[in-house]
Amino acid sequence: MTKRSFSFPAADIRARALGEVHSRPYTLVSLPRVIFQLAFLTEANFAADQAILAEMSLGQGVAPPAADSSHHTMNWGNGTLRWEKHTEFSTYFWDAPAPALFGGEIPINPFGASFKAPGPFISGVRIEIRPANDDLSQVISSFDPTSLCRSIVADGQATVVTDFRQDGDGLTKFLILDNGMTDGGRGALVQRILDIETYRTLAMMGLPLALTLSPEIRRIENGFTTVTQHMKQRARQEADAMLTEITHLAAELEANAALSLYRFGASRAYYNIVLERVAMLAEKPLSGNESLGSFLQRRLAPAMRTCQSVEERQANLSRKLARATALLRSWIDVDLQKFNTKLLDSMNQRAHLQLRLQQTVEGLSVAAISYYVIGLVGYLAKFAHNIGVEVAPETLTGAAVPVVVIAVWLLVRRIRKSHKDDVRPTP
Repeated sequence: MTKRSFSFPAADIRARALGEVHSRPYTLVSLPRVIFQLAFLTEANFAADQAILAEMSLGQGVAPPAADSSHHTMNWGNGTLRWEKHTEFSTYFWDAPAPALFGGEIPINPFGASFKAPGPFISGVRIEIRPANDDLSQVISSFDPTSLCRSIVADGQATVVTDFRQDGDGLTKFLILDNGMTDGGRGALVQRILDIETYRTLAMMGLPLALTLSPEIRRIENGFTTVTQHMKQRARQEADAMLTEITHLAAELEANAALSLYRFGASRAYYNIVLERVAMLAEKPLSGNESLGSFLQRRLAPAMRTCQSVEERQANLSRKLARATALLRSWIDVDLQKFNTKLLDSMNQRAHLQLRLQQTVEGLSVAAISYYVIGLVGYLAKFAHNIGVEVAPETLTGAAVPVVVIAVWLLVRRIRKSHKDDVRPTP
């Protein structure tokens, strides 16, 4: 068989696009096992995250990841350390053999004694996987009964138990009772649980912002109501002042909307991921217990609806402010048009008066020019009489008066007409 080789020029992002499918491989998890994962907000200081990871890698004799890497895995003690970079947070994952007792102390620091947080701590998870045939009734009773969740997952091959409470280390504890899963199956289940806990915490980050913005929106709504009531009563007299107030309210609203745009969008995306991961569990709740999905739905859904409500209030109020601004501008434009009309009428009257004055001046100019021309004709008549013309100078001068006046009038009229022809209408 002939071996074929393709060497087409590759797109710049081809390698990254293909590699993204394999960027988060499941960790093969043996039994019994304990898994820790910490999540830190690192978007504002990614360099610190890289520096800490490089120090940990070099300490193990492993080359640190490249600056543009989004995941890194290395052996760490008797387990695996896995780092992942996400849009605004990073996660540190470590697994090890489970201690003798559920929730027992780990003999070594999971991430090393010198480990420092690369950013604000956002979530922590501790998952223990134990055989289902172990007597763990006392362990299960240690969970908070008011929020206890127990579900059968993986087609009956495992049971997940949690109360979504945090222990003294700030970690949410999960217990997985294994009933015959493979190492890959355990890894997939662990990854889904980690995603659920991490993303549900990130999704809730939008709620405090929504609660903070809600009074601000109410204040802007009250200000808008006050302005619109004034518009009903004294719109024409106070249009400028009300437009200034509306513009100020709109600027405040848009500033708050810009502040919350990313956070609400991120919370919505994280919430959808939580719902997807819960659906992938295909869980069946045990009799008398609540499933993970129903518990999260009851807690997360109201918070997400609050964020959505604030976002919708911002959008609706923005549209109302825009309409009110347009209405006020239309009133101001009408008043401006009226003022312009009066100004044009005044200019028209002034032009008419100027025309009358011009016509008067033209009449006077005809008389003045005729007077000087007739004076010249008088001098010519006297000169003619002195050289022998028998007609008296007064007679010649008198006879020339109508001719001169008519000639001057025609000349002035012709000049005025030529000036009028030079004026072209403005297109």
